[in-house]
Amino acid sequence: MSTSQETVTFARDNLAEAYTIGGNPEKTATFYSSWSKGDNYDQHLNPNLYRGPEIAAQAVADFFPSSKRGDAHILDVAAGTGFVAENLKKHGFMRFDALDASEGMLQKARQKGLYDNYICCYLDTNKLPILEDTYDCAVTSGGMGEGHIPYNSLDQLVRVVKPGGLVCIVMREEFVNHSQYKDLLEPYMTRLEKEGHWQKVSRTVVEKYVLEHNGVVYKFKVLPGQNKTE
Repeated sequence: MSTSQETVTFARDNLAEAYTIGGNPEKTATFYSSWSKGDNYDQHLNPNLYRGPEIAAQAVADFFPSSKRGDAHILDVAAGTGFVAENLKKHGFMRFDALDASEGMLQKARQKGLYDNYICCYLDTNKLPILEDTYDCAVTSGGMGEGHIPYNSLDQLVRVVKPGGLVCIVMREEFVNHSQYKDLLEPYMTRLEKEGHWQKVSRTVVEKYVLEHNGVVYKFKVLPGQNKTE
């Protein structure tokens, strides 16, 4: 399937605005709700241009044996209109909850009937309205960036994922050393590992995660509950 130059331009321009330096959660959520109107978001970020959800789903599938996928309970963080869940279903996963700060995006996901629960909430340092050890996996693709998920909110993903479960983060590689994550994100990940909250499984760079930009895939295995962070 080919993608028109007009669609490529819209995708590039909207992504640039979404990740504008100085962005804030409220502004970001409002922007995504606007972008989701009609079929704009799904058309602009079609699989030809945005491979993140496919990459994220494969990373999660590689962690779980096929026999475990049907029962695995997954939290899709910054779920948007459901791209990650759509790809996870192809690997045999069936149980998903969506977490997103944009009600407009969640409404689109509802229309697709992808998730069991829809949680309209921003992931930050505040405690999520989710019980500890609820999920077998928390995964996000595209949720990390300026005005998006802050680096020091990862504790909350550790809290809601069961011991032995997976936290999978897929993001644009250049963002690791950009603005709000520079010299903060990976050191924070290392700190959580040193403190016994999780163990790094892998860090992998992938080509053409979105448009011409490479991505990076982080996988962490959550360690036993006594080391849970608050």
